[in-house]
Amino acid sequence: MKLKSHLIAYFTLVAVLPVHAVAADNASAEVTALVERLNQLEQELRDLRSQLTAVELKQKDQTERVAIIKDSPDDESPVSIKWKGAPEIKGESGWSVKPKGRVLYDFANLSSVPSTIDIPGEGFSSEARRLRFGIQGTMPGGFGYKLIADYLDGVVLTDAYMSYQDGPLKIIIGQQNTFQGLEELSSSNDTSFVERSAFTDAFGFERRVGLSATYNLGDFMLEGGIFSDNIDDLNDGNNSFSVDGRVTYATLVDDALIHLGSSVHIRDLGDEIDSIRYRQRPLVHSVDTRFINTDQILGAEDELSYGLEAAVIAGRFHMAAETHWAKINRVELADPTFFGGSIEAGYFLTQDQREYKGGVFKGVKVSNPVGNGGTGAWQINLRFDRLDLVDAGIVGGEQDAYMASLIWTPVNNVRFLLDYGHLAYSNALDIVEGAPKDFSVNVLGARTQLSF
Repeated sequence: MKLKSHLIAYFTLVAVLPVHAVAADNASAEVTALVERLNQLEQELRDLRSQLTAVELKQKDQTERVAIIKDSPDDESPVSIKWKGAPEIKGESGWSVKPKGRVLYDFANLSSVPSTIDIPGEGFSSEARRLRFGIQGTMPGGFGYKLIADYLDGVVLTDAYMSYQDGPLKIIIGQQNTFQGLEELSSSNDTSFVERSAFTDAFGFERRVGLSATYNLGDFMLEGGIFSDNIDDLNDGNNSFSVDGRVTYATLVDDALIHLGSSVHIRDLGDEIDSIRYRQRPLVHSVDTRFINTDQILGAEDELSYGLEAAVIAGRFHMAAETHWAKINRVELADPTFFGGSIEAGYFLTQDQREYKGGVFKGVKVSNPVGNGGTGAWQINLRFDRLDLVDAGIVGGEQDAYMASLIWTPVNNVRFLLDYGHLAYSNALDIVEGAPKDFSVNVLGARTQLSF
């Protein structure tokens, strides 16, 4: 019995031992593979640590470089560039610069009424109306600058000044506008017609060299300054002197902008005595004939002019009106007072509106430009314009203009204008050779415009 038990135990042990041997061999292989995988992971970890160290060193080096740049007084601060018709570059320290320019090319056709009258200037004409380029920008401490020149006939400076602004106060010194009125102060890029109202040119509104200040007081804006001549006339020995001022009020009433204003100008003509005259083209500049003209006003010593202005912008509709009087003080002669004024209304056929800022009209921001699949901004305008140069024995003629315009602005900074005007003249005998006392002309004007 015991022998049988021993035999069974023996054969069982013989059978089990190979199985354990196989299991041991398998376990040994798995351990070997695991060790190899651990060694591989350890090498990958070492590689990752090396890469991380390199990145940290690179970042540290860049941080040190940036710190050195910021701490160095000789290097400029980082700048930003924005596109506003042209690149506007701004620095954190207050420096900025922006190119400015405008290219305006005009076409016109003048015809007399009746057509049997033969007067100078009839037919087709065209010209480059403006070709201006320059820069404007700001400097640290509230200072600014603007330098613009027209290149149509050599180089003629239009704006050339430096400014300083501290809150509501702005001071300008140099060649600048002299606060003549709403339309004259609004850019020619943004007017409703090819040319401004007749009185703005007839009464000699222009930029002059001087010192001026503007102060914003809530809804009111006060402007004033002292001026000499235009910068191109300073070398001619002229020494005229003027004091100019303007007050405007602008507020919102039920989402409609209301603008009211007035201006006054007192000018000593200096050496320009007897040289002043008032005249005007037929509301297109490429026609060089003046059908209304006072010629030289004898005995003129100084002039006093003053004006009133009003405007409304209500959604797509706008209306504007201005009047201006110019009085000439003469030596031992009667003092004439001349009058000019206009009233206009306009309406956008598209979902756009006229812009306004700082007491003047601004350009249209097209809501649905052509580049985005839209039609651009379409606007129609009507205007009545009067200029009366007859008073105190001076017969310079009277001009009444009935005008209409169509403006298409396909994208910001690009405009196409089409004008029609019927101009009626009276008291115009002998002003233009061949023209009768009373007659009329029809004028068509067109403009292509790029501005930035």
